[in-house]
Amino acid sequence: MKGEIAIEVINLSKSFRLPHDNRYTLKQKLLYFAKQNSYETFTVLNDISFSINKGDFFGIIGRNGTGKSTLLKILAGIYSPDKGKVITNGEISPFLELGVGFSPDLSGRDNIFLNGIILGLTKKEIKRKFDEIVAFSELEKFIDQKLRNYSSGMFVRLAFSIAIFANKEILLMDEVLAVGDIYFKEKCLNELNKLKQAGRTIIFISHDMKTIQEHCTKAMLLRKGKIAAFGDPITVIGTYTAK
Repeated sequence: MKGEIAIEVINLSKSFRLPHDNRYTLKQKLLYFAKQNSYETFTVLNDISFSINKGDFFGIIGRNGTGKSTLLKILAGIYSPDKGKVITNGEISPFLELGVGFSPDLSGRDNIFLNGIILGLTKKEIKRKFDEIVAFSELEKFIDQKLRNYSSGMFVRLAFSIAIFANKEILLMDEVLAVGDIYFKEKCLNELNKLKQAGRTIIFISHDMKTIQEHCTKAMLLRKGKIAAFGDPITVIGTYTAK
């Protein structure tokens, strides 16, 4: 398995059209009905290419607005690229935004089933893994409460626990450990390292350089939609922090 590619990105580009006039309300739309709105194009990712091997703990760093989250959404199939392509070798478990796929009016128990099905698990598989998911999240006392009563840290615990027990080969994680206590963060990182050793691939966005340096096997720096550095995490972090 060593050296086998999990994800290959080839000449990938993505842009968004930003309107000069924001017309959100009905009144605004009626007032400017006859006036054609103008746009400008914002290039988020500009002809980038790289590959990630199976078993990599791959960190992506860069300032806000450099295309990190957009890249993960393209890898997850949420966005389509304007140009280029992504080749994946394995099933993906995306954990990109806090609470996506959750229903605040359902209990934690019901959301485990709902989110598990979204991630491709069968009801039978969820039932078999249910106790492990709850135990890892440490939310036994709250599992039958509605999610609207959960704190942001409790959201993270539940969502992370479902994602790691989804048993997919590739995990996509966007700043998922920025919320929550230090103890649970370290517990999650230890679990991710176990998954890496078992041959899973983790792609991880973070602004925490200490976490990137200590846990990632490779890293990539995005700057203005381009790859500014790629490879050894310490070297990549040095490029990022250099003035």
